[in-house]
Amino acid sequence: MDKKLSLEQIENNAWGEAPADATGLMRTVYNLRGKPIGELEPGDIRTLLSQQEGIKILLPAALDLLESEPLMDASYYAGDLLAAVLRLPQSHWTANPTNRTRIEEIIKRAKHMLDLDEDLSTPNKAIEEAVENFT
Repeated sequence: MDKKLSLEQIENNAWGEAPADATGLMRTVYNLRGKPIGELEPGDIRTLLSQQEGIKILLPAALDLLESEPLMDASYYAGDLLAAVLRLPQSHWTANPTNRTRIEEIIKRAKHMLDLDEDLSTPNKAIEEAVENFT
C-alpha cells in the first residue's frame, strides 16, 4: 500500500470539507482522512479507529505499534490505542482471524505488563474493561 496516499484516496471516497457546524472531533476526522497514511501519528490512528474510520487500512499499522508497545500512550493515557482497537466491532475480528490472533497475543502481553505496573501509572480500569468486553 502506498503510504503517500490518504484514506480518502485509498477508499476513493473524498468527504470534502467538514460541515460548518461540525464538532472538533468531526473536523479532526475529516482532516485526518485527507492526510497521507504514512504521516499519521499513533494518536491519529487511535482517533480514526475510535471513530471506525479506515479499519481495514489502519488496523495493521495499529497492531504493529501495539506488538512493539502494547500499552502505548497514543494520545491520552498508556493503553489508549489498545483500548480503541479492542472497541472495534466484533464483526471485524470474526472476519479477520489473523488480526484476531495478533490482538489476542497483544492482550496477553498487556495483561502481563499491567500485573507488573506497581505504581499504577496506567488507567488499568479502562484497559481491563476494554479487554473484558472484547473477549
